[in-house]
Amino acid sequence: MSPRLTGKVAIVTGSSKGIGASIAKHLAAEGASVIVNYASSKEGADKVVAEITQAGGKAHAVKANVARRAEVTHLVAEAVQKFGLIDVLVNNAGVFEFKPLGEITEEHFHKHYDLNVLGLLLTTQEAVKHFNPAGGSIVNISSIVSTDAPPGLAVYAGTKGAVDVLTKVLTKELGGRKIRVNTVNPSLTETEGTHSCGLMTDEIQKAVASQTPLGRMGQPEDIARAVVFFAASDSLFISGQHLIVSGGQR
Repeated sequence: MSPRLTGKVAIVTGSSKGIGASIAKHLAAEGASVIVNYASSKEGADKVVAEITQAGGKAHAVKANVARRAEVTHLVAEAVQKFGLIDVLVNNAGVFEFKPLGEITEEHFHKHYDLNVLGLLLTTQEAVKHFNPAGGSIVNISSIVSTDAPPGLAVYAGTKGAVDVLTKVLTKELGGRKIRVNTVNPSLTETEGTHSCGLMTDEIQKAVASQTPLGRMGQPEDIARAVVFFAASDSLFISGQHLIVSGGQR
């Protein structure tokens, strides 16, 4: 089967590691030229670019904190200069921290909302100015917590609820331009980030697997495959939808 994204240009925010890195590599494997965005990990972004190019794909790393308008403008401008008009935007950049109600601070709130929500809006706002006139696809990475709403995640879950609603709004605003907007909502996924914050202990992994009908943890490639579906013409008449990628966990 021929690659589904040959000739397409994609930006993946927060793609130097974890889910974002897997998304970038899967899009590139399907023929897309991919902008690998990072905020601090140049080494990680360069590694992703190297893996893509060594496999015969096209990729370019761009540093930008998507919560800052000037840096978003730079990100999109460099993408267009390097590869041309945009066909796919994946809003993946985000931050995740546990805080029970009594420990929530202004700093904690703004850290999450500035990146997870404002960053999505700023990046989408700038990117759509440079989308292919034929249309394209925006994929927002949300989370199962937007509906599951576990304790200790009031702020993070709130940002992902916002992402789900914004997706529906943007679907209606951008539909006339043939730009589809959808979300992928993963369950707890094994990444460098979930390992570093202590969420990948044997006990937690066993508990999650036991609660998941398919009997295992989510992996970055599980999310990436769903993103490819939304990026490609397979989903040409699908917009405003939330695809839960959780192995059946609800």
